[in-house]
Amino acid sequence: QVHLAESGGGSVQAGGSLRLSCTASGFRVTMFCMAWFRQAPGKEREGVARIHRGVPEYADSAKGRFTVSRDSATNTMYLQMNSLKPDDTSMYYCATDTRSYECSDGFRPSQYNSWGQGTQVTVSS
Repeated sequence: QVHLAESGGGSVQAGGSLRLSCTASGFRVTMFCMAWFRQAPGKEREGVARIHRGVPEYADSAKGRFTVSRDSATNTMYLQMNSLKPDDTSMYYCATDTRSYECSDGFRPSQYNSWGQGTQVTVSS
């Protein structure tokens, strides 16, 4: 059974850093496209970063500040977030698509069929 569990969220001041973790069970994180999304209150869920076959991709909002990675030894995906801004305040979710061995074109939540419960990130000014 596929299961994803996020951790590492918290409250930081603007300019600070956090590292989010997404620990997977029931599959290997290197098998499928793995992604980070976020959703702020009243807003749509948006893609932040994803990784597959060792190749990362980033939304414009994350480029230059966030780094996505995977560790096969711990079966975990990470999101290192630096230079955080108040606009980064959101619930962050990890997701995977076990229906395909490739990342789909685009970066839409509907392309992913398994989700974690989320971890809250709050950035104060």
